Amino acid sequence: MSTSVVLLAYKEAENLKILLPQIHKVMEKLKDDYEVIVIDSAKPLDNTKEVCEKNNTLYYPQEEPGYAGAFRTGIKYVTKKRMLVLDADGSHNPKNIADISRMFDRGGYDIVIGSRYTKGGVSNDSKTSYIMSKILNTTMRLCLGIRAKDISTSYRMYDAKQIKAVTLTRNNYDVLQEVILRMKINKREQGKKLNIGETPITFNKRMYGESKRQLLKFIRGYIVTLFMLIRINLVSLFCLLYTSPSPRDTERSR
Repeated sequence: MSTSVVLLAYKEAENLKILLPQIHKVMEKLKDDYEVIVIDSAKPLDNTKEVCEKNNTLYYPQEEPGYAGAFRTGIKYVTKKRMLVLDADGSHNPKNIADISRMFDRGGYDIVIGSRYTKGGVSNDSKTSYIMSKILNTTMRLCLGIRAKDISTSYRMYDAKQIKAVTLTRNNYDVLQEVILRMKINKREQGKKLNIGETPITFNKRMYGESKRQLLKFIRGYIVTLFMLIRINLVSLFCLLYTSPSPRDTERSR
């Protein structure tokens, strides 16, 4: 199996100096055919490019604005069969890559999530962020019918062919819920179910630098996104039911 490891970076050079050697070490132990890709800000704000060059890592500036724009840029440049995304701030430990990779291969999954909220998972985030994350995760997965406990983390491995087949429209972190729903809809239209696996991780606070998330703006954005995704899901279900042949039509075609 082959893997593209993607990190979305915004002034994360100090963290990448530590993370990139660790990622290469893990991937080499897995004996995987792999590449490491860093998506930087549209205009360089630090020496991320030089850090990538020193660590055998592909470097691309993001081609669209916002977190989701960086995410879409990452998808564009993936060349391997699996796409693994992790944060560039050190909150995601590269040691978990092995567990995520093994689960993906073993279970025939479409997505495997490095989860804070499955059994054995730990979050060392602030208490306020933890509570808001739990509320948002629970609301989103119940309203959208997604069978996973942690759908706001970016630490995931995707089937690259499937993620390249979706069209993503969100601009910020809510793209992490949108991509699961869009993949679920595509599978449903094929008469299949999206198979999501979760393996426990420990989520740590960032190593260097400041968080780019603004909590109140983050919450408002998720409320708007929730209603938008519910609408997309309902329209998809209606179209599927409307275009599916009825039992009577099936009998007539025989």
